[in-house]
Amino acid sequence: MTIRHHPSDEHLFAYSAGTLDQGQHVALATHLLQCGECRDWVHGMETLGGSVLSELPPSAMADDALIRLEARLDEPITAPSDPRGDTYCDMPGLPPFVRRLPAGDWKRVAPNVELRRIALSDRGDTRVFLLRSKSGVKMLPHYHTGFEMTCVLSGSFSHDGARYGPGDFDFGDSQTNHEIAIGPEGECISLVAMQGELKLKGFIGHLIQPFISI
Repeated sequence: MTIRHHPSDEHLFAYSAGTLDQGQHVALATHLLQCGECRDWVHGMETLGGSVLSELPPSAMADDALIRLEARLDEPITAPSDPRGDTYCDMPGLPPFVRRLPAGDWKRVAPNVELRRIALSDRGDTRVFLLRSKSGVKMLPHYHTGFEMTCVLSGSFSHDGARYGPGDFDFGDSQTNHEIAIGPEGECISLVAMQGELKLKGFIGHLIQPFISI
């Protein structure tokens, strides 16, 4: 697998610094799981950050810090369970840390395009979902009022003359106009983290916009 498209240095730095919200973190972590180049970049930043911390003078702990820590040692440990079993059994390439998150059912959002929302424990502004599109689908031109992070799990899509396959990462914002075509290999499944809304362009897009909810 050759990965050609990666997150920006700014996104990778924010990931290593722990400043991303949960939705963005999930999208970046999905890419990092498949991309050794970006994992090495993040590891280097984490090592640098650790070196900086080690040079800082020590800070005094609160007087009751040890008491509070010992109290937590007696707390029972409960593992989350899902009575429905593996809700992602039809997604063999999905990372384990995503499989632990609850998901809804597949919903049709456009002809030959389905969406499956993923529930996050952090109710921030970023929502995460899986997007599944049939081979050969051409989506209507659109833009985003916020941003969209896309990590391809299987299949491929193309836009602006570039192809995105398994492991590739695509970032779009309000300055990006998307006109996406799904590749011929088969259905394309991607994990998407999004803020804002998707707005369709053109006369037909304006007509069907009220029926599109992503």
